[in-house]
Amino acid sequence: MIETLISSKTRVKLLLKFFLNSKNTAYLRNLEEEFGESTNAIRLELNKFEKAGFIASSSEGNKKIFSVNTKHPLFKDINSIIMKMTGLEYVVDYVLQRIGDLEKVYLVGKLSKGQDTNIIDLVLVGDNLNKAFLIEQIEKAEKKIGKKIRYVHYGSAEFEIQKIKEPGMHPLLIWSR
Repeated sequence: MIETLISSKTRVKLLLKFFLNSKNTAYLRNLEEEFGESTNAIRLELNKFEKAGFIASSSEGNKKIFSVNTKHPLFKDINSIIMKMTGLEYVVDYVLQRIGDLEKVYLVGKLSKGQDTNIIDLVLVGDNLNKAFLIEQIEKAEKKIGKKIRYVHYGSAEFEIQKIKEPGMHPLLIWSR
């Protein structure tokens, strides 16, 4: 959808990478591997974002590390556009807040890493969820946003144990009560 407004595929990938998850950091070679594009194309877009103040950089040894500038006046607006584009805003607003005693929702998988995908992977944390209603709402949401939604549900205590078992999980919190 956003590809019709922004013709640079590299720019769209960078927007997803940094504005969907503001904790993401990356360096040029890392982005080259992740995006499968030339360092020159990525460098040009990073320079434009940095000059506009959307992205900040710092040095770590001989690497230039990039991160989003969350203090930029347009950060919240761009983040909101990205959330709408990926369908996450709809999922949070119309599905997750209505399914019972939900405490937290984490985004995991490719989307949490800022990579474009047609699958939204969620970890739902809470007790006493209305699973029949949840399945019904997810089916409606999938039709509305045109993406597949996969989820895993953990009780509150169960999730803390799961986080310990899988230290590389690094979920992105997108909603909490």
